[in-house]
Amino acid sequence: MLALVTQLFPLWALLLSVLAFIQPELFVGIKGQIVPLLTLIMLCMGLTLSLSDFRKVLTNKKALMVGVLLQFTVMPLVALLVAWMFGFDAELTVGMLLVGSVAGGTSSNVMCYLARGDTALSISMTAISTLLGVLLTPVLVALLVGQSVDVPVQSMLISLLQVVVAPVLLGVGINYFAAGLVRRLEPLLPLLSMLAIVLIIAIVVALNAEKMAQIGGIVALAVVLHNSCGLVLGYGVTALLGFDKKVCRTIAFEVGLQNSGLATALAMKFFTPTAALPGTLFSVWHNISGSLLAGYWAKKPLAETVSSSEAASKTARQS
Repeated sequence: MLALVTQLFPLWALLLSVLAFIQPELFVGIKGQIVPLLTLIMLCMGLTLSLSDFRKVLTNKKALMVGVLLQFTVMPLVALLVAWMFGFDAELTVGMLLVGSVAGGTSSNVMCYLARGDTALSISMTAISTLLGVLLTPVLVALLVGQSVDVPVQSMLISLLQVVVAPVLLGVGINYFAAGLVRRLEPLLPLLSMLAIVLIIAIVVALNAEKMAQIGGIVALAVVLHNSCGLVLGYGVTALLGFDKKVCRTIAFEVGLQNSGLATALAMKFFTPTAALPGTLFSVWHNISGSLLAGYWAKKPLAETVSSSEAASKTARQS
């Protein structure tokens, strides 16, 4: 029963998104719960991880490097191409490029977890891309549109530590010292994660309901195209390079799902509200598209698939 409820994740995300758009007052009051909900999701993921999972990532440095490289090439270049195709003015082009140039969002870790990807690899990629983004985001924006921005390094690192690193490490620690308890709770963890991310989606929609009603369909279409290209190219390029399906799913989410909240904040602080519109829409859409894709992949277990990191570990043990 719990598995069925979790598999219907995309349906719950869509239903609550519609409800939040029609009745935003139901969710606006709990906007302060976004960080606690993200923390809960990361804790649930940490409970499913062990130290050996992270050791496996170290045996698959190639996937880590390829994923981060795709993150900072595919998304900014596609953003610029999409903006050019739709004839966007300077403000909207900057907004699209900011979305494409920031690091992967924490939602990628959630979607990867629900889609049965390589969660440890996903978290490692998010952490590395976030740190690299401190330098690469303003450099990419300056190179591609002739503008520069100051990235809030301290607040971004603090957010990463609070929302991702601390709860995941706590979960890994609990898993290490109380493995028996974690095994009994394990069937509930995907359900808790699903409920938390669906609530986050609803809150984001509610907070942007009025603005979304005023946004032209052209910007929405551009955002959908940008996100779709990231997901497709993230999966397709890694598949062509010979990575297994588990890693391909992971990198698809890491490339396609951006830290659009940071992009929106940077646009508001350094540019104009118009430049923040792509980031606002992306925040809503990539959670919906990610939910749909995670729900689809969750129905296709990878028990028969051995990841390249697992294969490397197995080979090492046999030798």
